[in-house]
Amino acid sequence: MTDAGTDKIEPVLAIEGLSISYRTRAGEIPAVADFDLTIAAGESVALVGESGCGKSTVANAIMRYMGRNGAITGGTMRFKGRDLLGMDEAELRSLRGAEIAMVYQEPFAALNPSMTIGRQLMEVPMIHEGVGEREAHERAARMLKDVRLADTGRLMASYPHQLSGGQQQRVVIAMALLANPSLLLLDEPTTALDVTVEAGIVELIGEIKRKFGTAILFISHNLGLVHEVCDRVSVMYSGDVVEEGTVGDVFTHMRHPYTRGLFGCIPLPVAGRDERPLTAISGQLPQPHERPQGCNFGPRCPWFEPGTCDVGNVPMIDTGIAGEAAHRARCLRLDAVDEAPPLIPDAAPGAEAAAVPEGDVVLAVEGMQKYYPVYDRSMAALIAGRSVRWVKANEALDFEARRGQTVAIVGESGCGKSTFAKVLMGLETATDGAIIFEGDDIAESAVTARSQRQIAALQMIFQNPNDTLNPSQSVGAQIARVIRKFGVETDRAKIRQRVYDLLDLVKLPRDFARRMPRQLSGGQKQRIGIARAFAGNPSMVIADEPVSALDVSVQAAVTRLLTDIQRDHDTTLIFISHDLSLVRYLADRVVVMYLGQIMEQGRVEDVFSPPYHPYTEALLSAVPVADPQIEKTRIVLEGALPSPLDPPKGCPFATRCQHKLGRICDDERPPVHARANGHRIACHIPLDALERMEPVFRKAQARSGSLRHDGNDFAPQ
Repeated sequence: MTDAGTDKIEPVLAIEGLSISYRTRAGEIPAVADFDLTIAAGESVALVGESGCGKSTVANAIMRYMGRNGAITGGTMRFKGRDLLGMDEAELRSLRGAEIAMVYQEPFAALNPSMTIGRQLMEVPMIHEGVGEREAHERAARMLKDVRLADTGRLMASYPHQLSGGQQQRVVIAMALLANPSLLLLDEPTTALDVTVEAGIVELIGEIKRKFGTAILFISHNLGLVHEVCDRVSVMYSGDVVEEGTVGDVFTHMRHPYTRGLFGCIPLPVAGRDERPLTAISGQLPQPHERPQGCNFGPRCPWFEPGTCDVGNVPMIDTGIAGEAAHRARCLRLDAVDEAPPLIPDAAPGAEAAAVPEGDVVLAVEGMQKYYPVYDRSMAALIAGRSVRWVKANEALDFEARRGQTVAIVGESGCGKSTFAKVLMGLETATDGAIIFEGDDIAESAVTARSQRQIAALQMIFQNPNDTLNPSQSVGAQIARVIRKFGVETDRAKIRQRVYDLLDLVKLPRDFARRMPRQLSGGQKQRIGIARAFAGNPSMVIADEPVSALDVSVQAAVTRLLTDIQRDHDTTLIFISHDLSLVRYLADRVVVMYLGQIMEQGRVEDVFSPPYHPYTEALLSAVPVADPQIEKTRIVLEGALPSPLDPPKGCPFATRCQHKLGRICDDERPPVHARANGHRIACHIPLDALERMEPVFRKAQARSGSLRHDGNDFAPQ
């Protein structure tokens, strides 16, 4: 569609001056103010910012899902030239799912658990286009192939719970695309997914743009994903867009202090904590009814100037950078805000940090195995002598952790990371092997059989802080219980003082001891979880995805807090994560697991630099990087993890390996190549061939050529 008398193409979505408010008992609360956005066909635009800044509110307004107390109080929204705000419910229903589709953060919540995948997919063309069942079935199966899901017949007959998280998300995307919408809204579509599955979704979004010409609004707090997926970006803060422009312009020359603050919060897979310390944004996002005069970011801004930044509304201003006419920022002090420093240090990616003296061995895992029996009482199984089969969750694990070290365990879901953590904590017992913790073998000791000293010395920080605090007890009571139980203090006054000391340790006010968990933010709850974990003076803490549920700014604060406490208390940290950028920042040593086995382990600088195990290389290539100065090898793993009930006979990674040598990988267990400093790689590829690998990450101007992945790059020579 074009405007009369011009060659200008009508955008798919055009929003001007949009304002959104919610009616509450306290009065009308403004959520979004004066919001502008345009998206053309085949273009992807990102909305980024902290939770509560208004990103999802905008998406819900586009869908006209505002709830009873939500209202659009100003501005216009036009979809392909049509006024969205003037449509009645019948017109909106005809658009939703057909012309405008939305993919939510949690795919399982978007699927009906009582219906097969096929039936749910078929409903889209049957309802919106009135097609018959046969045609709907064919289109649904074809769309599953388009989103790169194999074995469509089995998937169509499956129920949602029978699919992995990545498969569920692809099904939801397929459902959104079945009516060939002109506009696709993606609200944090990869948050709960493995990094390798996330990489596949990123590739898929790119294919959707190219194949269907779909306009995409991508909501995310992951700046690396935005860099890889989107053409333009709008940074939101407290209901306002504070910076906008092309992704290349904004990421290279970030001009608003808030945008710079967001970039300072994110770790990069090319720099550790010594080369690039994280810098959390001070303060908190203001409540909608407590926004300051002038610039909303003023109270948190290091460039705030009284009399300038706190007077009147702040307009969007062109940055004035040559060649960046569409780059604007809502800041009155652009001249005072220096050019953003580079996101990476001047040293080459993978440069070694200064050596840190190693402490005594606190944990030694020796040949540890954890199997789960699966019983099959069928006649066929009894005749074949296979009435009992074993899920090999952990297979012959060997590694150690020293005092004061951070040892990261990484790998996809299902690789055995959490199983090992359960055995270490005593929630499960090992099938075989040993776990020597401070001189005691605890592999076969359940937590109920362990001494109070052993339990106190080994504590855990869980992923979701909402599920780990008792909602009926105050914060102080929950911390004090740990202090009493482990005999740290017995006197009431000393226990109270110890609670206050722990709150000081995690940088929370002492009056938080009287608060209930519901009165705390997510980041504050996780800080309480850390305080409780350290209340018994543990020598080792297991952190299972401790910051994945938090905003990037809160992540940075909690991550630095965790490292500071660990350093001050000389605590050993076992860090379980799928975020390899965070692993690069935190870890001293890394253990890479796949299908219950260790593929590679060593110092973090060794594991993140060639030579890599092919699986490590694939994991690193899947990490989204927010720095335009960095290029990376692109490897998207095909297929899913094999079943631990029937693992491959040879190398467990052979079915997906981009460098597979041949039958030897299928039939024989790989040897372990031992390098200096305890770096070990389990692979059939000769070590000298692995050492010829190029780095996954490299500076753009220093690129020496592309890597090939035809299966012959690393053959013996």
